[in-house]
Amino acid sequence: MQRYFVNKKANEDRFFIDEEDRHHIVKVMRMQIGDQIICVDPEGRQAVCRLAEITDESVVADVVQWIEAIPELPILITIASGLPKGDKLEWIIQKGTELGAHQFLPFSAARSVVKWDEKKAAKKIDRWKKIAKEAAEQSHRAVMPKIVSPMNFKALMGISKDFDYKLAAFEEESRNGEISVFSSTLQQMKKGESLLLVFGPEGGLADEEVQQLRNYGFGLCGLGPRILRTETAPLYSLAAISYHFELLR
Repeated sequence: MQRYFVNKKANEDRFFIDEEDRHHIVKVMRMQIGDQIICVDPEGRQAVCRLAEITDESVVADVVQWIEAIPELPILITIASGLPKGDKLEWIIQKGTELGAHQFLPFSAARSVVKWDEKKAAKKIDRWKKIAKEAAEQSHRAVMPKIVSPMNFKALMGISKDFDYKLAAFEEESRNGEISVFSSTLQQMKKGESLLLVFGPEGGLADEEVQQLRNYGFGLCGLGPRILRTETAPLYSLAAISYHFELLR
């Protein structure tokens, strides 16, 4: 059953779907009156719905049954990635959404080869949002992750105070055999709390960035004995978090 994130809450158990999603329902899926879909409102409430009307502007779907299951991670994970080369960030957003990330926060790191182009910013961010939306629909999420506009490292440190916990993956800690910081942080966390996870670009975090992370209260953690790529480390972390909070309990 196709899933759609709608822009407004149901009005008397009736959803109105427009723009790209209307096009997808009518032109791509070629659905008819009576066909069923799942609608997810801005608050994450999900419902099985039946198509009631199809107009030139919108598709109207009536609620058949509200869904009580909650498919979201019990803690709020923000993935802060140092801008990587190529389409690696798109991969992180797509797969990170499937794995339950709450927010993605790209930042310009000292060793980022890619430089953020403000002229192309809007188009790039729109593409990232579309990737997150499609991945959220495919993985039956109830919430679409937020995509934050890329910022510099100083700005990242500034907003880090808004999180309950904050960690940075640092390859030197992995080489030195550090195994406890990531695990112990997860054990301390409670439902609804937030965690900021910082990952460097291809060249890793620079020494001065590591020192600033320490100064701002970040824990530096290893992610096992192997050194992971910049696009692999966030996914490893999310999988470990899911295992800890969802499969062990």
